[in-house]
Amino acid sequence: MRAGLAPADQGGARMRLIATGLLLLMAALFLTARFFEHRHPAWGFVRAFAEAAMVGGLADWFAVTALFRHPLGLPIPHTALIPRNKDRIGDSLAAFLRDNFLIPAVVARRLKALDAAEMIGRFLATPRADGTTDGRIREGAARLFADILTALDQDRLGGMVKTTVATRLRALEVAPLAGQALTAAMADGRHVPVLDSMVLWAWRTLDANEHLVRAMIHERAGSIMRWTGLDETLANKILGGLHKLLLDMAEDRDHPLRRKAEEGFANLAHDLQHDPEMRAKVEAMKAEIIDNPAITGWIDGLWEQGRAALLRMVQDPDAALGGKLGEAIAQLGQTIRSEPQLKLTINQFVRRAIVGGAARYGDTIVRLVSDTVRGWNPLTVTARIEAAVGRDLQYIRINGTIVGGLVGVLIHIVDITTGAG
Repeated sequence: MRAGLAPADQGGARMRLIATGLLLLMAALFLTARFFEHRHPAWGFVRAFAEAAMVGGLADWFAVTALFRHPLGLPIPHTALIPRNKDRIGDSLAAFLRDNFLIPAVVARRLKALDAAEMIGRFLATPRADGTTDGRIREGAARLFADILTALDQDRLGGMVKTTVATRLRALEVAPLAGQALTAAMADGRHVPVLDSMVLWAWRTLDANEHLVRAMIHERAGSIMRWTGLDETLANKILGGLHKLLLDMAEDRDHPLRRKAEEGFANLAHDLQHDPEMRAKVEAMKAEIIDNPAITGWIDGLWEQGRAALLRMVQDPDAALGGKLGEAIAQLGQTIRSEPQLKLTINQFVRRAIVGGAARYGDTIVRLVSDTVRGWNPLTVTARIEAAVGRDLQYIRINGTIVGGLVGVLIHIVDITTGAG
């Protein structure tokens, strides 16, 4: 096997040598037969076979060679067909591609039998690369994605991702969303546990800081109250009253202070959605939070963690798809395969997307094919086509040589028969 040649080129070169060798063999056989023809009638058949075989082999050699170049370098008309018609071949190829694959009506007709939902469902339902076609496709896609993710400029890509996250956060108006969420929570009674937690927090805070309250009352009481001990009594009364108030609020859902708190929540929800001043304050707070170095560091870490997780997943898809995630994906695949209405919806979406893509980008693809072929060097086109089909073309030469020889024998038989008659 010669170095520097692809297997297809090597096969074509070997068949070319065989076809040429067979033609030379017929020439030698013809000369031999002519020399011995007068000695025995059988040599006449041999001469007829070799003579016609040479004619057939030469004719087919001329025809095959004329496709790619001028035979013997002579500028014979209608030879070197492929190099001379390279642009027309590119246009014909582009037209064939358009007429058979990229016209929306043709694409839609060909896609009628495509069950994309079944393919997607089977792909998801068998998440492990088990050597099947789906597994090999999954492994190849995972390796390709990993190579792309690794090859990209991480600083630039990370900067783009982080800038996109920050931009999205800045563009997101938080106040109306918070107001809507608070309104929905109150409508469903989900704010009640929040109020209970606030009351409990106030109870624990008062209990933990009781000595501070007593010290404050003692410092602000007059000397007479301190001398008579009334400051301690006052502190006990105040603390007792606060504890009782918080206990009543915890036990009574209709307590006036709880209703005041709910009214405050409702006003806050309204202001977050409709008060420009409140919304501006929230936006200012959001901007300060985003600009905080701690949040910037968090976004940086978020990107690095996400990138590392993606790399781990594509480098070891079996491990990444294990556990609950793999079960969820497999369940999704089974659901797609078992729900006729869902399959119909997915198939319709895929078909519309592909037909729409053909309608929008079909002409662009056709022009790309045509322009690409036009830009090729004629010798490059000739070499590529000859390498692709050269082996079969050499078989044409061989067949022409053999068939020509057989026709020559048949003609010789007819000639002998008619001459004898």
